[in-house]
Amino acid sequence: MYVEDEKHTVFNLEMQTTTARNLPKRMRYYQGMIDLNILEKGDDYNHLKKSYVIFICTFDPFGLGRHIYTFENRCSEDIALTLNDGTVKIILNTKGTLDDVSPEMKRLLDYVDGKGVSDTFTRDLEEAVQSARQNEKWRLDYMTLQQEYRERFQEGKVEGIKEGKIEGKIETLYEELHMTVVEIAEKLAISEEEVQRIVDAL
Repeated sequence: MYVEDEKHTVFNLEMQTTTARNLPKRMRYYQGMIDLNILEKGDDYNHLKKSYVIFICTFDPFGLGRHIYTFENRCSEDIALTLNDGTVKIILNTKGTLDDVSPEMKRLLDYVDGKGVSDTFTRDLEEAVQSARQNEKWRLDYMTLQQEYRERFQEGKVEGIKEGKIEGKIETLYEELHMTVVEIAEKLAISEEEVQRIVDAL
């Protein structure tokens, strides 16, 4: 789920049900994609919005029993000093054992973990889930929207190449995220030769 609130803060929310994925690198990838989508080449960095990447896990990725793990960029020499770059990464764990979240959050995590409805919010959530599952029109609209997004992405990618915007994305991936030509080509679904041509021109 990707949403932006009235303060222009971006939230990217994902469910994670398998431990096989490299969660830290996935979170880094999602953060990079958020920033790339917000900022075009030549834009002022101040246009980058505050953003949260949130994973809800049905397992404890660190084995410490916490329901919530919050990560922000801090100075290694002085952990009280934050970089204040506007990015926050949060992992919510449905298998937590510590008393470290509000009762409301605990009930929500329990619901996600399959423990059933326990308050008004989770009851409303369950009704919305069941309604969505049984609503054929909603499912058809959702599938149509997914297809439209795929088509728009392909069109946008072609237009981006035509307008030179793809160069900015490649420059960021190559110089700031230190991705290889092969990785960039795979991510942007363009040829390695095209990526190499742009990298050579940087």
